[in-house]
Amino acid sequence: MIGEARVVPAYWQRAKRELARRDPAIGGLIRAFPGVALRSRGDAFQTLARSIVGQQISVKAAESVWQRLAGAAAPFEPRSVLAAGPARLRACGLSARKVEYLHDLARRFDEGTVRPERWPAMDDEAVIAELAQVRGIGRWTAEMFLIFNLLRPDVLPVDDLGLRRAVSQHYAGGVPVPAAALRELGASWRPWRSVATWYLWRSLDPVPVEY
Repeated sequence: MIGEARVVPAYWQRAKRELARRDPAIGGLIRAFPGVALRSRGDAFQTLARSIVGQQISVKAAESVWQRLAGAAAPFEPRSVLAAGPARLRACGLSARKVEYLHDLARRFDEGTVRPERWPAMDDEAVIAELAQVRGIGRWTAEMFLIFNLLRPDVLPVDDLGLRRAVSQHYAGGVPVPAAALRELGASWRPWRSVATWYLWRSLDPVPVEY
């Protein structure tokens, strides 16, 4: 829940050492951003709700909307979101579509049709498939959940515009990088593609995002 302690992955230091040895660009970013790491808030519902809020808007705008939403549906949990009602959620700055998505997410959590307690034991693709049943959650949002909540170490979100922009800057002289080339580059980062992605994001925005 809000205010919950953040959890740092147990594999983080090992991943940094191995990536720095293999990839000079990633190694430079690791040295440029010491003392910061991927962290999980630990609450599946909040992570998914934040991901929906953040779809197609800037990080700054998403945080502003989130703060209003967290106040309007406090304590932030499925039944509070359902009780708040569409009009109150729209007043937080959410589109009608995002209100529908949040309502569906809250309903599924409240009814138990999604079961987050099972996800730590499931592989990445199985979690993505289950999350895709929720309105408004596609592969990108599910991948953000794998990275930021379950702390999965080897996720490569090839459709993420920030990752593509950073790879273009650091590996292709500013030329756009197609998905196939990004996957090929990402193969050299296995099994730490989430960590490489996180540091490439830092090169665009030094302030870590926490969903």
